[in-house]
Formats: sequence, structure tokens, C-alpha cells
Amino acid sequence: MTARIGLIIPSSNRMVEGEMVRHLPPGVVAHVARLRMTGVHRVAIEGLVPRLMKAAAMLIDARCDVIAFHCTANSTSEGAAGEAKLIAALRQAGARLVTTTATAIRHALESLRARRVVLLTPYSEQVTDEEAEFLHMSGFQVLYARGFALKGSDEYCAAPAQFWRDRAIEAARPEADAYFLSCANISAFPVIEEVEQKLGRPVVTSNQAVVWEALSLLGATDRRNCPGRLFDTLGATEAARKALA
Repeated sequence: MTARIGLIIPSSNRMVEGEMVRHLPPGVVAHVARLRMTGVHRVAIEGLVPRLMKAAAMLIDARCDVIAFHCTANSTSEGAAGEAKLIAALRQAGARLVTTTATAIRHALESLRARRVVLLTPYSEQVTDEEAEFLHMSGFQVLYARGFALKGSDEYCAAPAQFWRDRAIEAARPEADAYFLSCANISAFPVIEEVEQKLGRPVVTSNQAVVWEALSLLGATDRRNCPGRLFDTLGATEAARKALA
């Protein structure tokens, strides 16, 4: 049987299909819906909810087993309250198993028992600060946060994975428990394991965390094609996850 993951992403995203989806293990497929939600189209979560519910309903029509709202900046922008609104909207649309990028990141770091985090983003200082505050309010200590102020999706996508490898190595902190490379629209999968080897710590990326979260919700344990220490935790029980929270 095929398991289906529904992803609701920004219309400008070019990395989800090209990098993230091909790392799903055999027997799991993704269906993608797009919303205009960045740049001049960015609105508060309350204004996004009606469009989000419509997109979720279409993915439900496609028999998706898990539905994820997958945009890091939007899902973390209003803290826990905003995350809860997004989750509620997906459930109200009729989805049974749901997540957001913010939720997946929290759960991934908890599963890795990572409390001290280095945060790297392509975003402006303001958006990076919002993410750092989200992590702080979720119980994590952000040891170092830096946004590289890349100019929109074209520059996000043009930055090679090696750019993020080098930035992570430059940001090395011996006291860090994990390194978080934020944004669903950057290339990072090819360097996850190399950075982990060089720094001796797990790496979490936005796309990787959502793959892991979706597979966890499905109860999947097959990690073929899935890079990084995070996937060593597949199969942990929900009770164990809550105990880590």
C-alpha cells in the first residue's frame, strides 16, 4: 500500500519537489499544493487560514494520510499561538494526521534531546529573530542565530548546499546539541551527514524535519534515502516523545 503525504507550501518554493520529496522512502509519495504567502502576499496567520483550509481539503481529496503546512517562517512567526491556529485549521478541514514546519522542528529537536541550538537562516534579521524567539519560547536555548539576508527565493535557491555546509562549520559551538538550518527553500540535504561528521552533532533542516515528522505520524520505520541522525529516532513512541518535551 502507498502512504501519502500532503504538503502545503509557498508558491515560490522550488526545493520541496527537487530535493525533499525524492528522499521519501519506498512506498511513500507526496502531493503538493501551493499558496501565495510570501513577499507582498504574506499575511497574518488568521488571514491565511481560509486558503489553508481549502488547500488541505484538496489534499484530503487526494487521500493524503498526513497533511503538513510547510513554511518555516510563516509557521513560526506568531509563536505557539500561531502554530496552534495552523494545526486547528488543518484539522477543521478534515485532516486526521497534521503537522506544521514549526511543529516538526520542535518534535525533531526534542527527539534528539537537543536543548542548545545553533540557528542559521537565509532570512532577514527580523525573521531570524522571530524564529529564535519561537525556539526560545518552545524551551530551547539558541546559542547563536544568524540570518544571511538573501534576497528572496531566487537567491535562496541559488545558494548551493556547500554554502550551508560552510556556514554551519563556521558557526561551530562546542556546547551546541544540534544545528538547525532553517527554510524549506534551501538546498541542504546533500551536506547533512558531512556537517554532522565534522561537528559531531546532529543537523536538523526544515525539509528533513517535515519528512521525519510525517513518517513518524505514519508509524513508518523505513529510513532509506533519509540523511541524518534524526532518522535514527524513527519508531519512537508518542509517549517517549512527550516525555522528551
